[in-house]
Amino acid sequence: MRIQLAQRTEADDLLGRSPLALLVGMLLDQQIPMEQAFTGPYTISQRLGHDLTAEEIASHDPEAFAALLAEKPAVHRYPSSMAARVQQLAAYLVEHYEGRPERVWTEAADGKDLLRRLQALPGYGKQKAQIFLALLGKQLGVRPPGWREAAGPYGEEGSFRSVADVVDADTLGRVRAAKQDAKRAAKAK
Repeated sequence: MRIQLAQRTEADDLLGRSPLALLVGMLLDQQIPMEQAFTGPYTISQRLGHDLTAEEIASHDPEAFAALLAEKPAVHRYPSSMAARVQQLAAYLVEHYEGRPERVWTEAADGKDLLRRLQALPGYGKQKAQIFLALLGKQLGVRPPGWREAAGPYGEEGSFRSVADVVDADTLGRVRAAKQDAKRAAKAK
């Protein structure tokens, strides 16, 4: 299955071949449209001139990296704070996984362990970790025992709750509609 979260071929291709890009896209996925968040790693790569590496991002001068994300069009609505978060994530991956982000999931014993590992990543709370776990299971075939249970409602088959369920423009629309319904229901309470 081909990743289609950015809804842009070259950005989605990067997400499909780079575990770091996928983790960074998920990190950026807050307070901006999903497509912009998941295009962010591609934009950063273009500005750097090559695919992302955890080592380079972690060691990049923080002010220069923030300026890179702030260039027009900005990678995120809050480029400085998100640049710092991306660098914290990269530094964590270098320190704990030798800069190889895929080890977060390839070395997980089971779904609970994978959820724990994802929640330990800077910028990943429980919900973001569960969504990413569901994305791994549903779209990338990363399915350690108990992965659906660990992903919570995001792991449910046939749901349209999050980026884990977006595989084309139609499912993107269905996820957006489900989120709007949830917001209306919350306001009605």
